[in-house]
Amino acid sequence: MRFPTAAPPHVVVPQTVSKVMRIVIYALLPTIAVHVVFFGPGLLIQSILAIATALATEALALHLRKKSLQQYLTDGTAIVTALLLALCLPPLAPWWLVVSGTAFAILVAKHAFGGVGMNVFNPAMVGYAVLLVSFPAQLLTWLPPDVPELRTEQLSFLQTATTILTGQLPDAFTWDAITSPTPLDALRTNLAMGMTMQEAHASPIFGGFGGRGWEWINLATLIGGIALLALRIIRWQIPVAMLGSLAVCASIMYAIDPGAYAGPVFHLTSGASMLGAFFIATDPVSAATSDRGRLIYASGIGVLTYTIRTWGGYPDGVAFAVLLMNLAVPLIDRYTVPRIYGHAKRP
Repeated sequence: MRFPTAAPPHVVVPQTVSKVMRIVIYALLPTIAVHVVFFGPGLLIQSILAIATALATEALALHLRKKSLQQYLTDGTAIVTALLLALCLPPLAPWWLVVSGTAFAILVAKHAFGGVGMNVFNPAMVGYAVLLVSFPAQLLTWLPPDVPELRTEQLSFLQTATTILTGQLPDAFTWDAITSPTPLDALRTNLAMGMTMQEAHASPIFGGFGGRGWEWINLATLIGGIALLALRIIRWQIPVAMLGSLAVCASIMYAIDPGAYAGPVFHLTSGASMLGAFFIATDPVSAATSDRGRLIYASGIGVLTYTIRTWGGYPDGVAFAVLLMNLAVPLIDRYTVPRIYGHAKRP
């Protein structure tokens, strides 16, 4: 996404950062709604915890740095970071997980680098990566999607909140009975056990073209992403290059051995593919600057995402792919940003 610049009169462009962030939040609502439909109200509770933590830590950091609370606390950037992180966490993750991850994202990944407009890395992905490396077991406790083929007894809103806040399930439930691997994790496990792709996809966790539930979450995210493109909040280069390179890698490997590698549609509709392409990689500060640079930057994210998913140690590689390409942004900008009299010219 980009902060507004000059545009033709007929183009709807928000005039402040807070308006841009508000539109981004609205664009995330379809994803949140579909997520709740398939995985229950846990995301709503995680989002409340994440937003409260983000605003509290943002206020603390601004106070310590002697910055205006009124100017920066209400710009919406902390809320967007909180929502993106909450969307990456399992619905029943314990409260301290989302609180510590959000606080780390705001205090270290954002304010340690100077605050809004100065962060080198995407704050939400820094927070998620730290949690994934530190507490991998807690980040694998996903619920199965609420579909007839996988339906189990569902937790109520109160039971969900109690589980998140205490870390304990109600007496009638056990973790083994109500949790399930994500489609990406299940696919890796099944293939490691010697199954073919066709045998692995016979599991009810897989739908017509992706993981059950996840395919619709990704399509809802695509709708929100298209809205951002239509409003010129983000530019097309990053989502198109990221999804395109991910699809190309998947197509090549699927053509080589369709029994061992999933096809492009599965990869595009699984995990955080759409969220990464439209809402994470498009962070205006940590992404590349020029149009050509954005294509290189996002293509790298797509290739790394596929590489980590297929041969790496984690089921979904979007977070690490984004962070690795954030590291490469200064080099990309050095060779792709037009220069005038020895100085880079930012578009």
